[in-house]
Parts: sequence; C-alpha cells; structure tokens
Amino acid sequence: MELGEESPQHVRQVLLFFVFLGGSLVCSETRRYSVAEETETGSFIANVVKDIGSGVEDLAARGARVIFDDYKSYLWLDPQTGNLLLNEELDREALCDLTEPCMLHFQVLLENPLQFFQAELWVKDINDHTPTFLDKDILLRISEGTAPGTEFQMESAQDLDVGKNGVQNYTLSPNPHFHLKVQDSDEGKKYPELVLDQSLDREKEPEIRLTLTALDGGSPPRSGTAVVRVLVLDINDNAPEFERPVYEVQVPENSPLDSLVIKVSATDLDAGINGELTYSFSHVSKDTRKTFEIHPTSGEVHLKALLDFELVQSYTINIQATDGGSLSGKSAILVRVVDVNDNPPEIVMTSLTSPIPENSSPEMVVAVFSLRDQDSGDNGKMVCSIQDNLPFLLKPTFKNFYTLVTERPLDRETSTEYNITITVTDLGTPRLKTQHNITLLVSDVNDNAPAFTQTSYTLFLRENNSPALHIGSVSATDRDAGANAQLTYSLLPPHDPQLPLASLVSINADNGHLFALRALDFEALQAFEFRVGDAAKHRLLVLVKDNGEPALSASVTLHVLLVDGFSQPYLPLPEVAADQAQADPLTVYLVIALASVSSLFLFSVLAFIAVRLCRRSRAAWVGGCSVPEGHFPGHLVDISGTGTLSQSYQYEVCLTGGSGTSEFKFLKPVIPSLPPQNPEKEESHTFLNGFGFN
Repeated sequence: MELGEESPQHVRQVLLFFVFLGGSLVCSETRRYSVAEETETGSFIANVVKDIGSGVEDLAARGARVIFDDYKSYLWLDPQTGNLLLNEELDREALCDLTEPCMLHFQVLLENPLQFFQAELWVKDINDHTPTFLDKDILLRISEGTAPGTEFQMESAQDLDVGKNGVQNYTLSPNPHFHLKVQDSDEGKKYPELVLDQSLDREKEPEIRLTLTALDGGSPPRSGTAVVRVLVLDINDNAPEFERPVYEVQVPENSPLDSLVIKVSATDLDAGINGELTYSFSHVSKDTRKTFEIHPTSGEVHLKALLDFELVQSYTINIQATDGGSLSGKSAILVRVVDVNDNPPEIVMTSLTSPIPENSSPEMVVAVFSLRDQDSGDNGKMVCSIQDNLPFLLKPTFKNFYTLVTERPLDRETSTEYNITITVTDLGTPRLKTQHNITLLVSDVNDNAPAFTQTSYTLFLRENNSPALHIGSVSATDRDAGANAQLTYSLLPPHDPQLPLASLVSINADNGHLFALRALDFEALQAFEFRVGDAAKHRLLVLVKDNGEPALSASVTLHVLLVDGFSQPYLPLPEVAADQAQADPLTVYLVIALASVSSLFLFSVLAFIAVRLCRRSRAAWVGGCSVPEGHFPGHLVDISGTGTLSQSYQYEVCLTGGSGTSEFKFLKPVIPSLPPQNPEKEESHTFLNGFGFN
C-alpha cells in the first residue's frame, strides 16, 4: 500500500504511537506567563526553576533553553538563575492582530537528559492606538420622505487595540433631526447607526453637518472624529434587494491577482436615478479592503492581493447596494480560502554532536531537530527518514521534534565519518520534499593492538663490526589513529638468562632500528636470539594531603614506562612522541662530533699497532730487538692469528633520550686494566668476558 493510501485508522494509530513515545519526555501541564506589550527589554517575567522541578545548578549543565513555535527569541532563559527575561519589546498588534487573547506558545528544552516543558506567554494589550475612521467625511443621502425612526448605517471606526481598549462607544453632536444608536456586529464590534427623529425638509435645510466621535475604553480614553454630511433628496420609496442574503465561495490560495471571486447582483423597483445602484463594501476591515475590491456598477468582486491560507482561512465581506436615493440593501460574501501545497517542510537543527567516539553506547543522542510545514491537512503532514544501512535511527520525541541516535557500536577503522541526509516529505499533492545533510565524524579509541609485519626477523652481521653499527630494523603497525597508533619499541628479557643482551644490541624506541653496541667475534658467538615488544605503560595517581584544618590536598598523575637493561634508559610517552619527532640540531651536531672522535680513536689504535708490527719485523730482519719509544701495555698490542684485537673492548652506548632519532648520544671505550697472565689464554678469556660469559 502506498503511504498516501493508508487508512485514517492506521494514520491515527501512528500518531497515537508518536504521542505515547514522546510523552515520557514532556511535562503535560502547560505553564502560563503574562507580559504587557511594549514592556522594556530585559524585564523579569518569571522564574521557571520551581515550575520545571529542577535546581538552578542543573539548568546550565542540562543545556536549558527556550524555543518558541515560530522559532523567534521573544524570551531568554538565564541558566544561572532560572529567570525568564524579555528579549525584545513586544507589539501585540503585530503579533496577533485582532486575536484575543494573544498567546505565544513555547517550550523549555532540557537537552541532557532530553526533556520538554510546555508554556504560554500571554501578551496583554495596552491602550496605545486611537480610534480612526477610514473615511473622515461620511456622506449620507436621505430622502425627505423618509419616515422618522429610520436607521442609517455608518462606517465604524477602526482601533488596533482589543477588548476594553477597542472602540466602546460613539457620540453625535447635538441636533434636532437625528440621534445615534450603537449596534454590536456578529464579530463583536460596535458600529454606529444614525436614527431619524423627525422628517426632513429639503427646501428648508438641504444639507445637515454632524460630528461623529468614536471612544475607546482605555484610561484615559482615546477618541477619533469624522464629519457626517446628510444630503436631503427627493422621495425614493424602494430600497435595493440582493438575490441572496449570503454568498459563499471557495477560492484557492494560489489564485492570481485580479481574478474574479464572485459577482453579486441587487434589484430596485424605482426608476431613473432612484433605481440606479452602486455596490460597495460595508463595515469591512482595512485588511479586507487591501485584499478585495468590488466594481461599483457590475458587482464583480476581484482579488487585489494574493491569498495565504496559512495567514487567513476565511473572509466575511459585508456588501451593500445603494440606489440614487441613498436607500441601501445589505448582503454578505463568505470567502473560504482553499489550502494548496505551497510550503515545503522545514528542518531546524537544534543540536549536533560531532565527533563521536567509536565506542559510543547504543541510543546515544547525536542530533536533535524539529520539523514544520505551514500547510494544513495532508499538505502539512510529514514523513521523516534517513538512508538505509546506517548505524543510526530516527526517533520522534515531542510534537515535531526528532532525535538522531546510534543504533549499534561504531568502528572508526571501518568508517571515519558518516554523511547523513535527513529527508522530509509532506503528504500533499504534489508532494514537496526537503533534505538536510549533516556530517558526523568518528573519533578514535585505542581498541586495536599493534602487529609486527613479520613474526621473526633474521639479521646477518660481519664480525669485527664497528660499535653503534645499524644492523637492521623491525616494524609494527597499529590500525588506530593519532596517539593511539604511536608505537614504542623495546627489548624483552631473553629466554637465556646468561645472554648479556643489554650489552650486545640496542633498539631505537621510536622507529625500531637495531644497533650493535660493540664489536662481535664469530669465534666467540655465532648467533643469538632476542625478542622485541607496544612498551608497557602504567598510570599512577599520587595524592598529597596535609594535616591542617581543613585538610588541603594536591594530586599528580605519573606515566611510568618499564624498561629493561642499558639499551632502554628512556622511552618517550606515546602521547608526546609525535611532538618529539623533530630532532634538536644541537644533538645532531654532538652525535657527529662524538662519532668523529670515536673513529679517530680507533684509527689511532690501529695505526699504532701497525707501527709496532713494522718495527718488530724490521728488528727481526737485522737480528736485533726493537725497543718501544714509550711505555704502552703489551696486552693491548698483541695480535692473534685471526687478525682481530686480542683484548675485548666494551662500549657504553646511550641513545638520545628526547630526540626520537637513531643517533648515539655518547660512545666511549672501557679498557680493562688487569695485566694478562698468559697471552693466548688471556685473549680468549677476555673476549668471552666482554660478552658476559664465565
């Protein structure tokens, strides 16, 4: 079944379901507050704390605000005090025209948790307008044969105020021919009628001038005047009569200007000028005169202004036909404005939360918005939806308010953002549609563990390597983002407790680069295994409290990284690792200088050994014995058959702690000072001791 073909019973059930669903969020009682029009901006209206049953301290935390049905800011809610303050001077006539009482409906919205309170602001009228006659000169033509007691209608005065501040009475200047009678119309207005007290004599007095005064009920009352000119005519004994006492017509609101509304007709049995009729409006408002016009001779009524069903649904137009002798007949036209679907739905976004964490619980409120369609009937009924296959739901709350909530947990690694299109369609003909696009970002939480690109790495290294040699790298990845994806590498304790891992290799905590800390000897150590691991970080909260009265305290949070061995003297925290990615230029220069000094030292040692070998060889050739020129320990210059140094050298190496780079911070040799007992045994023993073997 199409949506437009649903039965009234089904539609009623859906509406009742929406009302039931939103009832828990809305206070059913409606509070009423009042203010006089033109009250100064910032004036106190009321305090809503007691009315909504919430403390002042909760208003700011719960995002309290005031929302009027027309989305204008007439009032402002102070969340610190709960006071409702006037946000602008109000003009009752501009807001409600002649409607009384003038009620502005609004809601007090508490966002967290979501709750609504209904309220009304009654704008009271003050006497700020004077009664005014649309025609300052009222002309009446009265036959001299008119019988005493005859009544003559006159245009009523217009007053934009209502109630007692509107027109309450009329007075007429003293004269011997007429007195004034005040009548009440069907709309509750008062209009004056001139009553003839005695017959007129055109030959004695062809024209009579009177002053008509309109008074309102204000204190003090305001008044307006008009001049009534009575022209005395010859006898005319027949008044015009309309075909129908009331004409009814329906006019679509999209009718063009100057379109024909209706044609009225009246007849008069008199002949000549006394039978010639003139059509005109009688006792109509200023608004009606702006919207309609009647042709004085044909009786055709045309549109002067466009109709709007959302503003005015019907017009009652009083008409009269006046003959040449000033006799008139009365009738009325009831114009019913027919609504057409000329207003698309409106979407007003009240609040939007973005980004949202990927571990958000289901039913989390992401957005609050409201819908409005100014049409009526099916033209004003709306259907709201979003795209399928999204982890979000639309839920109706109060009136036309909706909430967008999460349906299931989110996964940032699958989707980092969602583009949601809210579509609202009315049920009119043709259907009108409005769309509103919002983008929701998903923030990362640390829900993915790092993974190495390989389960094992095999590194090859030539013996007699230089200290601080880069021997390879390990690499791991993390699907999280930002600080949650920042990796820190560290060496894990070896399976063999006899292996001096901390003196053999070092790892750069930032990039996983591996370095040999000293020269290795294949004959002493052919291979060894070690493990690399995301370093464990612990969070400690330290609280310090004194013994004063009252006791004062302070707290600090410590982030502790556990490291193992000499190769990990310092590891940067993942949160600040990104800030430490740029190396200090001074550190770079220092590393270069230290590396140069270390290389020069090694070169000097090798040169000295070469010189000693050369001298010994020359002394053996001449059958002599060379004598060193200076004192130098013999165990440092003894050479084994393999061409390696007979004495092991131990280097203490420390990576730069705060730079996040792979350069060395310092490099120095540690030379054992014990003299050897046996050169051959000393060579092997010292080499093994250098690796930590017993």
